[in-house]
Amino acid sequence: MYLKRILVTLYLAALSGMPFLVQAAGMENNLSLDNNNSVVNTNNTTGYSSNDGATAGTDTAATKHDESWWQRSKNNISKTWSESPNHDIYIPAITWHNRWTYDKEKTDEYNERPWGAGYGVSRLDEDGDWHSLYIMAFKDSHNKWEPIGGYGFEKRWRPTSDQDFQLGLGFTAGATMRDNWNYIPIPVLLPLASISYHKLSFQATYIPGTYNNGNVFFAWFRWQI
Repeated sequence: MYLKRILVTLYLAALSGMPFLVQAAGMENNLSLDNNNSVVNTNNTTGYSSNDGATAGTDTAATKHDESWWQRSKNNISKTWSESPNHDIYIPAITWHNRWTYDKEKTDEYNERPWGAGYGVSRLDEDGDWHSLYIMAFKDSHNKWEPIGGYGFEKRWRPTSDQDFQLGLGFTAGATMRDNWNYIPIPVLLPLASISYHKLSFQATYIPGTYNNGNVFFAWFRWQI
């Protein structure tokens, strides 16, 4: 019980910092783009006029800025599907119903051992960020099978000199089906957080909800094979 509360507290603390980290990542990407454009302009001075080089750099930047969010998403999913070099095994580890939002009679009845497994493919992009397509099935709160699948993205940070140690924050978008909803596909959009070392990752999400409904911490291990 105490271990689960500690894990949930750490996870929620990480999520609270997500907006600031995402903003910082956006600033970093913009700086990187500006630097790349400067390199393009410098290289293009050989064999072309300075105006030609400036135009090429401007066109490249404009293309990236003009690309819509929807188009980027489609490109990322397509590339993850067709070009991912990594294959992953998912092992569900913990489900925990937030005791501050549930009556004890409810939590006493719920299953919190999500036996199951999953499979996915993943890749790191040119910025070192993580993309994945996955499917997983596990025992839900009522001890019924629940499948879930979709696309996952995490912005990755490497806070130490050991590049194999990584922290991630992002989201997953996909669909799930539950027994108590007659296995009708339900779209999901949830936060993701992870701690990774080399091929092993501990990933988690939090399903928001109301009193006696939702508010579940769900975590799993992911092993790159």
